[in-house]
Amino acid sequence: MAPRRRWGRAGGAAARRFRERHFRRQEGAARGSRHLWRRGCAQRGCSRPVCAQRGCPCCRAPTPVSRAAPAGAVPRPGQAPPPPRRPCARARLSRGSSPGLRRRAAVGAAAFNSSVSQRPLPARAGLGSVGVQRPQIPAAGGSFCRFPAQGLCMCADFPMKYILVTGGVISGIGKGIIASSIGTILKSCGLRVTAIKIDPYINIDAGTFSPYEHGEVFVLNDGGEVDLDLGNYERFLDISLYKDNNITTGKIYQHVINKERHGDYLGKTVQVVPHITDAVQEWVMNQAKVPVDDDKKEPQICVIELGGTIGDIEGMPFVEAFRQFQFKAKRENFCNIHVSLVPQPNATGEQKTKPTQNSVRALRGLGLSPDLIVCRSAKPIEMAVKEKISMFCHVEPEQVIFIHDVSSTYRVPILLEEQGIIKYFKQRLNLPIDDQPSDLLMKWKKMACRYERLLKVCSIALVGKYTKLSDCYASVFKALEHSALAINYKLDLMYIDSTELERSTEAENSVKYHQAWQKLCKADGILVPGGFGIRGTEGKLQAISWARTKKKPFLGVCLGMQLAVVEFARNCLNWEDANSTEFDPDTKNPVVIDMPEHNPGDMGGTMRLGKRRTVFKTENSVLRKLYGDEMFVEERHRHRYEVNPELTHCFEEKGLKFVGHDTEGNRMEIIELENHPYFVGVQFHPEFSSRPMKPSPPYLGLLLAATGTLNAYLQRGCKLSPRKNDSYSDLSDDSSPEKEFSYSDTS
Repeated sequence: MAPRRRWGRAGGAAARRFRERHFRRQEGAARGSRHLWRRGCAQRGCSRPVCAQRGCPCCRAPTPVSRAAPAGAVPRPGQAPPPPRRPCARARLSRGSSPGLRRRAAVGAAAFNSSVSQRPLPARAGLGSVGVQRPQIPAAGGSFCRFPAQGLCMCADFPMKYILVTGGVISGIGKGIIASSIGTILKSCGLRVTAIKIDPYINIDAGTFSPYEHGEVFVLNDGGEVDLDLGNYERFLDISLYKDNNITTGKIYQHVINKERHGDYLGKTVQVVPHITDAVQEWVMNQAKVPVDDDKKEPQICVIELGGTIGDIEGMPFVEAFRQFQFKAKRENFCNIHVSLVPQPNATGEQKTKPTQNSVRALRGLGLSPDLIVCRSAKPIEMAVKEKISMFCHVEPEQVIFIHDVSSTYRVPILLEEQGIIKYFKQRLNLPIDDQPSDLLMKWKKMACRYERLLKVCSIALVGKYTKLSDCYASVFKALEHSALAINYKLDLMYIDSTELERSTEAENSVKYHQAWQKLCKADGILVPGGFGIRGTEGKLQAISWARTKKKPFLGVCLGMQLAVVEFARNCLNWEDANSTEFDPDTKNPVVIDMPEHNPGDMGGTMRLGKRRTVFKTENSVLRKLYGDEMFVEERHRHRYEVNPELTHCFEEKGLKFVGHDTEGNRMEIIELENHPYFVGVQFHPEFSSRPMKPSPPYLGLLLAATGTLNAYLQRGCKLSPRKNDSYSDLSDDSSPEKEFSYSDTS
C-alpha cells in the first residue's frame, strides 16, 4: 500500500484550494448550479462578492446562490417561480429556542419598524416612491424578513463614516465653519453627527493660552478647556462634546509616554511611526463612538478637523496617521475635504488658482487625495476658475465647491447644500439619506434670510481687555447675536478697550479716552465679560458705575460680576479699599476671595470648571423668570475666585441681592440690583450654552432690556409669540416688538 502523501507548507495552501474547489462542485451539483459566488447583494445593492453560506461581507445578510432571483423579482410568463430564499439572520434569530433571543428579536423589530415608518421610501432607478409599501419585520416567529437598503444601514452594523477636513495656503481660512456646516447638513438629513478637532500644538489643552494666540478658550460640560472651533460644532450641531474631542500633540505624546512607562510596548523602541500614528487612529475611533446627543445614541458620522495647514512640520504625524487610516476605514467610509484659498489681488483683479494647486499637490504628496475642494474667496468665483481647479487638481467639476465671504455664517450651510453636497455624500459614502433637505435646513434658510433683512439696530458696548481680536470673545458675540435675532434686531457690537476708560489714558491720549467714553454713552446696553489679571479693571469699574447710576442695562459675566460687587462696595457701602484678592491680596475689605480648593502652583486645569448647578433662592428674580421659572439651572463655569460669602448680608441690605447660589449655599452665583431696569451678574458663562435657535436667557434679557421690551416679555410669561405659519418671518419696520415677536422655540 502506497504511503499517504503529506502536504508541506506550499502543499497545504494547494490542498486548501483543492478542497475549496471540490466543495463548490459538490454543493453546486446538489443545488443544480456550479456558481456559488455571485456579484452583488440583493438586499443592499452593492457589488462586492457574496457567498451563499457566509453572507454579504458588508451587511452579513445571507444571500442565495446565483440561480435564485433577487428580492422582488417577478417570474416571466411560462417560467417556474424562483426557489425560495434563505431567511435572513434576524428571522433565524426569531426562530431560536432561547426566550432571550426571541425577546431581543421582537424589541429590535419593533424599534426598526417604528423608525422606518417615519422615513419616506427613497425612489429607485425607474421606480417611484408613490404607492410603494414599506416592508416590515416580523416581531417573532416570522419565516422571512426583507431589509430595505435604507433601514438595513440604520439598524444593522452601520459602519462609522469619517470626514476629514484639512486646510491649505493659510490658517484661519474657515475650516471650523466648513466642518460645522457639513455636520449641520448631515444632521438635517437624519444622521447622528459628532466632531473632533485636532490641534498640532504641544499644549495639553487650551486652558493656559492667551486669547490673542488662538482666540477664546471654550469650556465644555466636563470641564474641558478646548479650542473655540468646538464651540462652533456645539452651536451648529446642538450637541455636547467632551474634552477628548479635542486632540493635541501634547495629549497624544503624553498618552504614548505613559504607556511606555507602564511597559505596554514590551521593550520596543517607541517611534512616531507606528506608535504615535496608531495612538491618533485609536483615539479617533474610540471618541467617534461616544454619544453627544441627548438621546445618548452612538453617532454615525464623525467630522474631523485637522488644524493648521498642510505642510506644517508639527502636523506631519497626524497627516501620516490619516494616510494609514483611510485604508483601515475603507474608501466607502472615509472622505477628505480640503479647504483652500483663491486670492484676488487688487492689482489685476484676477482670481488666482496657483495656491490651491500647490496646496493640493502637497496634500497628494503626503498620501491623501481630496474628494472635495472647498475654495474660499472674497467674491463669488467664476466658472472658468472652477474648471481650471478641476483640471489641475484631478477632480471632477462637481467636486469643487466655492464659499465666498457672506454676511453671516448661517449662510454657509445653505451655500454647501445648493452646490449638491448632499447628493455627493450620499453617493460617495453610501449614506441612507434623501437628496432633499429636511425641515431643519429649511429653518436655517429662513433664519439666514431674516438675518440679512433686519432693519432695527440694538447697540451693545463690550468692555474688555482683549478687544483687538474678535475671536477673543467669539462665544459672547454669538450669544448676543442669537438673542438679537430672536427679537428681530440687528446687533451692533462695539468693542471698547477697558484701559481707554481709565484716567491714566486721558493724560496719555485724550482722543482715545473721549472716543471710548463716547461709545459707552451711546450704547443701549453694557456687557463686561470674563477675564484674568489686573490690567483694565479700573476701566471696567468705571463702565459698571456708569451703567448702575445711569440706569443702563448691564450684564456682568464671571469677572464682570465680581467687579460689579467691588464697585457696589466702594460706591454704595463706602468701602473705598474694597477689592479682590486677585488684584490686592492685602486689602482690608476682600469682597472677592480665592476659593479654598484653588491651587496657586499649577495653572492648567486648576479652576472650577464645567457644568455646575445653580439654585435660585427666591422666586422674585428676573433671571429666574427668564429661565422659565425653573428652580435651578445648570451652566458652565471657569473661575478661581468667588464673592466672599461672609459679606453678602451687607450688600443685600443696600439692595444688591444674591438670588442664586450653588447646591451647598456657599458660593454666590447670581446678583440682581433692585430698582434697576436690568443689572445682572452671573458667575458662570451662559454664552457657552447659547444656540442659534435657543438663545441664552441672561443675554436675551440684556437685549430685551436694551430695546425696552423686557417688561412686556415678562408680562407675557417669557414667551416669544411666533407669527402665524412662519416662525422666521421678518417683521415690518412699523411693527412693535412689544406686541409681537417672530421667534419660536424649535427644540
